Amino acid sequence: MNDFASHHAPTMWVTLVYIGLYYAFMIRTLKVKLRVAKQCKEAGERFFRYSNQYPELLAADRVQLNTLEHMPPFLVLLWLQSLTVSPQSAAALGAAYVVVRLTYPLFLGPKLEKNIPLRIVINTFTGYGILLTFAIWQITVLAA
Repeated sequence: MNDFASHHAPTMWVTLVYIGLYYAFMIRTLKVKLRVAKQCKEAGERFFRYSNQYPELLAADRVQLNTLEHMPPFLVLLWLQSLTVSPQSAAALGAAYVVVRLTYPLFLGPKLEKNIPLRIVINTFTGYGILLTFAIWQITVLAA
């Protein structure tokens, strides 16, 4: 392993785990989609993939897409932290962020009915707080 990889190994692990989590959520969405499509077929109904009539599929989509939406800022801030502050602080904050993303489905719930549940705000703003911590720390270091 070269020096760069050795030095940033903690950040590399967080990056790989986050990407793995994203693909796990994508696989979960596919499984839910297939299950809902099968239920529609058994009931003799047409499956309309991009409609709002399948609450379980809406929730799975929201989890996967929310993870994707937050991926660019998270990965950029994670790596800027590793490069400008330290790989250890990047890995610690990054691991906390991954746990927040991992628990997002628990806060959202198994089905997305009429409205997104208010409890999701706890999870979402915790994630925003971690991203803001990254940014403020990096700005402080760069401004010094």
